[in-house]
Amino acid sequence: MKHTFLGLAVLLLLSSLTSCVVLSPKKYKALLARQDSLNMGLSESQLKGGNLESTIKKLRKDTADLNKELSKLQAKYTEIDGNYAKLRSNSSTEINKLSGDLKAREQRLKEVEEVLRKRDAATNQLKEKLQSALLGFTQSGLSVDIKNGKVYVSLMDKLLFPSGSIVIDDKGKQALKELAKVLKQQPEINIAVEGHTDSQKIKNLGQIKDNWDLSVLRSTSVVRYLTEVENVESVRMTATGKGEFQPLADNSNADSRSKNRRIEIVLSPKLDELYDLIKQ
Repeated sequence: MKHTFLGLAVLLLLSSLTSCVVLSPKKYKALLARQDSLNMGLSESQLKGGNLESTIKKLRKDTADLNKELSKLQAKYTEIDGNYAKLRSNSSTEINKLSGDLKAREQRLKEVEEVLRKRDAATNQLKEKLQSALLGFTQSGLSVDIKNGKVYVSLMDKLLFPSGSIVIDDKGKQALKELAKVLKQQPEINIAVEGHTDSQKIKNLGQIKDNWDLSVLRSTSVVRYLTEVENVESVRMTATGKGEFQPLADNSNADSRSKNRRIEIVLSPKLDELYDLIKQ
């Protein structure tokens, strides 16, 4: 670029010299002005060329940097794409597994619900049988109820025992005889006999020291009668004494205390099938 402008200046000068041997002052000044203009143009061109070279160098560096960044991004994308593919594969497997587990649990839930439905149906049927068999004793303080999936046969002490006694009287034996007929037809039923008393302290009952003793001895008297006389399977029976600590009334008067003195025979269906389902 520099040599081009210089050659042009010399050419113009020679042209001027050859055309006129003697230059006029006006032409000479014009020639000088022309030369200054060319020199200025040359300087500007050189400056612009330098700026362009710097710009080109910077652009090349930026391009190289961008290529490096692009390579990094492409590598990152490839890594993410691979991870996503693995995740999709794993997620699909996990979803299938969870779906299978959910179906299995839903099936187990249906089975548990069916067992509970059968239990409730059997419990209601047992209650109806007992109410029918023991109908003649309801006026003497016998009741049959369902609580928490179990059948409760409650017999007030006056139906079974003389006052302060642990020996079952004839009316009580008759009630237990009718009860035993139903129980022997229900071999899948577990039988718990609970003795309950009021809060009055024991007085002059010989070997019976307190309400704990009285409640336990009365419950074992009932169990012995059902197993030894009426031949209900002993393996199905348990006897417990609750003393005065699970009252039905507040023991504030004779009537409420009478309600608390009772034998409760708790009948519950065997739930082995249900337990097996829950354990799975």
